[in-house]
Amino acid sequence: MTPSGQLFLQGSIAKALLKLGIPIVLINILQSAYQLTDAFWVGRLGAAQVAAVSISMPVTFLVIAIGSGFAMAGAILSAQYMGAGQQDKVNHVAAQTVLMVTLVALLLGLLGYALSPYFLTLLGVEAAVYSDALKFMHVSFIGVIFVFIYAMFQSLMRGIGQTKVPLIIVSTTVLLNFILDPLFIFGYGRFEGLGVMGAALATLVTQSLAALAGIIIFLRGRHGIQLQLKSFYPDWHYIKRAFFLGAPGSIELSTRAFGLIIMSFLVASFGTTTIAAYGVGSNILQMVMIPAMGLSMAVSTLVGQNMGAGNIKRAEQITKLASVWGLLGLSCVGAIAYLYADSLVAFFIPDDNDVITKGAQFVQVMCLSWGGIGVQLCIVAAFRASGNMLNAMVIALLSQCVVQFPAAYILSNHTELGDQGIWYSFAITNITIALIAFAWFMRGSWKKTKLTKEDKHIVQVTRETLIEEGAR
Repeated sequence: MTPSGQLFLQGSIAKALLKLGIPIVLINILQSAYQLTDAFWVGRLGAAQVAAVSISMPVTFLVIAIGSGFAMAGAILSAQYMGAGQQDKVNHVAAQTVLMVTLVALLLGLLGYALSPYFLTLLGVEAAVYSDALKFMHVSFIGVIFVFIYAMFQSLMRGIGQTKVPLIIVSTTVLLNFILDPLFIFGYGRFEGLGVMGAALATLVTQSLAALAGIIIFLRGRHGIQLQLKSFYPDWHYIKRAFFLGAPGSIELSTRAFGLIIMSFLVASFGTTTIAAYGVGSNILQMVMIPAMGLSMAVSTLVGQNMGAGNIKRAEQITKLASVWGLLGLSCVGAIAYLYADSLVAFFIPDDNDVITKGAQFVQVMCLSWGGIGVQLCIVAAFRASGNMLNAMVIALLSQCVVQFPAAYILSNHTELGDQGIWYSFAITNITIALIAFAWFMRGSWKKTKLTKEDKHIVQVTRETLIEEGAR
């Protein structure tokens, strides 16, 4: 066992969380730079262009979320098999996950591209926003396959505790995106800028390079996972297992994405200024969630490996400590955001005072409840990593369908709050769902799930592979 493996399974929990969490946070910061760079430069085009990106993102996120369950299943299984010391199964799971994710991404990308005009019509976007939003969505759906492949690569690498290589790849592609974004958006010399579509094209180029790098690394096999071309022959037994494990994860993520679309319906009914304020506020929320997501991903890896190794008590302790860190850390960040809300919004769209005022209201209303996001993400990560995907799915359904959307609709349409009612729904949801998730976690039923039981089929597949390699 490597020193890192010993730390993950036996050493200090705090050190293990930091060892995994810090690189993941850095990766998330760099990945969010794609959206933040787009938002920064698109903000210089005007409120209508910001609204075009804001209205498009939830739709593309929904399509990506539908197929993410397979990648999630692969990451969970690879983490648990790594904890159980079964490297042959880690490789097998990785190959089949690559195969599934690629096929699903192709299908969903094509569907999303074809249905983009209908999505925007359903959302009822204004004429000033429609054209740019459609261009942005079309390019985004072309790039879905690259987003899927690289997200799968990161998930599998994270599942085995490897974060250095993804960090290097993301650093390189974000730097390239930073260079390409203003070039594609505004143009240079004889090259005419493409506006909003240029932002999507810059991201498409860099994410395709990241996906290619991930596949090459897997095939070379120098960083914990070794793939061979023959490993991509469909294993229907595993695919069936991954489907039933990952389906609740896809429903969970799709529910969250669909919730964002429903919120977009509400926001769109209040006009372009509110849409732009919502988009900027969402970007700020995305920034705030970076450390919380990093912490929750570290929880996922550590809980998965410890569940695979049979260290149930340690998995519970990891989740509790991380939840406390998430609660305190995001509460402090929320207090700072409350004081500097105007400046944060002005960074994204400096020349529109109406959007700055409304966006600052959004930030100040929701920011003091951000600690609840930290708790919820850590507990949901533990549920997923232990194989209890249904728990995570139910929490998502409660969050979007039972709490947030009803609260947003009632407060914005049936009280004097108007569009501010949408802002208050975020705070209500963050606190309510954190309490529900924590109570469910403390019941302890999640501890009984065991995914690394002997799988004779996978053992047979990998044994035959070893025999073939030995014969050579």
